[in-house]
Amino acid sequence: MAKTIFITGASSGLGKATAKLFQRKGWQVIATMRAPEKEQELALLDNVTLLPLDVTKPQQIADCVSVATKLTTVDVVFNNAGHGMYGPLESYSAEQLTGLINTNLLGVIRITQAFIPYFRQRGTGLFITTSSMGGITAFPFSSLYHATKWGIEGFSESMYFELSKFNIGIKNILPGGIRTDYTGRSMLYGKHNTEAYQTILDQADKVMSNLLLPENLTPPENIAEVIFEAATDGKKQLRYIAGNDGRQLYESRQHMGQEAFLAYFDNLFFGNNAQ
Repeated sequence: MAKTIFITGASSGLGKATAKLFQRKGWQVIATMRAPEKEQELALLDNVTLLPLDVTKPQQIADCVSVATKLTTVDVVFNNAGHGMYGPLESYSAEQLTGLINTNLLGVIRITQAFIPYFRQRGTGLFITTSSMGGITAFPFSSLYHATKWGIEGFSESMYFELSKFNIGIKNILPGGIRTDYTGRSMLYGKHNTEAYQTILDQADKVMSNLLLPENLTPPENIAEVIFEAATDGKKQLRYIAGNDGRQLYESRQHMGQEAFLAYFDNLFFGNNAQ
């Protein structure tokens, strides 16, 4: 019998690439998104079911999980919905602060909480979450994004112990940059940028622009392969580093040590202005 994966944020980018890969591999896919009526590509695929889901709405989560688990046996839950935010912390509006945390962190926690009783009663199940290399290291002017991803790392590490006692797995995928429209469609920017930051913002923007050139980023299909590996390898492995840049960043931080790595990054972004 074919296994089933439940995916949040499946309308584009990594979520859609993962849905397509698992479908090709013979899995049933429940692809969730805020506006499934607008999705045309996944709707044409066999064994793909589209369901409406906004991970910031607890009642909609409960309803969606109820529908999904009545439709089929869910084996893997892939927490993927999320977006980024860039700018000085003081430039973020109150709505942006709560909105990012609500989606990136609380959304993951809510979905996980909603599926635990189902997996516990079945005596098996697996959660996979899109974390980030930004969950174990940080870039300038992305403080709230990193707060959510570091939060996911701490949450998942604690849940690893908790869930393992019920034969439920939890795994995080930590990619570097992904070649999607993330910096456009899925990136928010501070609404109230202050003049005081402009010089260092300009410096950081130049570095980020080079880091985010398409040739430096990993196609989402490659990251989806890592997700499939995590879903099928049977390992009790919490973290999967994905993408060449992700692996290079991870190895550099491990080799250099925390303080030297922080100094290196400060110099990379701000050069002579680094303290």
